[in-house]
Amino acid sequence: MNRLIIFLIALFFLNQCSLNDDSRIWKDKKKNFDTQSNIKKVFLKEKKNLVEFNQELKIDLVNIKINNKIIDSKNNYGSQNYKGALSKIGNYKFSKLEDINQINFKPIFLNDGLIFFNKKGSIIRYNDTQKVLWKQNHYSKVEKKLNPKLNFVIDSENLIIADNIAKYYSVNVNSGELNWSKNNTYPFNSEIKKSKNKIFVVDYKNTLRCYDIKDGSECWNLQTENSFTISNSKYSLIIIEDMIIFSNSIGDITAVDIATGLITWQLPTQNSSIINETYNFKISQLVSDGNSVFFSNNKNEFYSIDAKTGTINWINEINSNLTPIISKNLIFTVSNEGYLFVVEKNKGNIIRITDLFKNYKIKKRKYIEPVGFAIGNTKLYLSNTDGNIIIADLNLGNVIRIEKVAGDFISRPFIYNQNLYVIKNGSIVQYN
Repeated sequence: MNRLIIFLIALFFLNQCSLNDDSRIWKDKKKNFDTQSNIKKVFLKEKKNLVEFNQELKIDLVNIKINNKIIDSKNNYGSQNYKGALSKIGNYKFSKLEDINQINFKPIFLNDGLIFFNKKGSIIRYNDTQKVLWKQNHYSKVEKKLNPKLNFVIDSENLIIADNIAKYYSVNVNSGELNWSKNNTYPFNSEIKKSKNKIFVVDYKNTLRCYDIKDGSECWNLQTENSFTISNSKYSLIIIEDMIIFSNSIGDITAVDIATGLITWQLPTQNSSIINETYNFKISQLVSDGNSVFFSNNKNEFYSIDAKTGTINWINEINSNLTPIISKNLIFTVSNEGYLFVVEKNKGNIIRITDLFKNYKIKKRKYIEPVGFAIGNTKLYLSNTDGNIIIADLNLGNVIRIEKVAGDFISRPFIYNQNLYVIKNGSIVQYN
């Protein structure tokens, strides 16, 4: 009898519970689905299918201007004087850097050698036969454990250094002895640029700082809008006449009067809330011909802006955070997918697109990205994350050969004094 009563009670409750869409249980579930439908996928990346364009078009580079500069306040290096066969002739060795996922450092090139650093922050000067002339370290035991990464600028007999642990200092180029040393509140994350008796550098808080070369005292600083994330790429600076123009982590381009530190103009290129959500915004170095400033990013935007006013001349859809190179009325750049773009400088029209990764298998090229490139005479030298350098003819854009440098990360190529240099972890490789 008791079992019959229990069964009837259970049957009664089950009958009150409906499994249709209007029941309370399923209404709550539907409410959850409605809420989830409003969630934005911040990491969703829009795919753009690239194809070659005008790949048979020959670019006339007979009158291309060749130079031999390794320092330029506008980052406008153009075509460098290099006709070499990319034959290895030497190695400048140093202890391997730690905690790196890219090599975006630049040596100081001298007429009789170069200057670089090792994993503990020791500055090393080499002669032109790869022998060490001097090696100096100006860090404490605690600072050495942080594995400081150094950025250089040279001023006559002085070498000025700013690092990623918030220290900046000056040493004598001939001996490595310390001139002065100071600390900033935040680490630095940019190139260093020099104008007369001042140096300029940007820290991780998007603050442009101006220091006196003589003693390191701060002349002025300018805080721009900050982001919640740390940028994966270095901020860039250029100097045009009496202005210092720089980029920050959220894509703002700001021009500042060198004497006063006051803003001349500012151009926001991204929505700051979007930048804070995506975490992966990357922008190229700024490059200028004196009249316009050129740069691109990994959001399919290539900009030309007026250097005096900051107004936009044109924007084109090119997905690249590599530094573009200007040659007369043409701009050369390589997209993050490995396509070489040739662009008209004044109007922004794309006149040719060629695939530099065409020799890679489809499965392999998904994991390879370009690092940076240099132009030597009429050839392009493109370094990639697989440790290879692709040599291409600029006239037609066709790949001539691929040179293996390392098994993993390498830097962009540098051309100086008719030699080509590439940094891999543990050495700087020199080619003739």
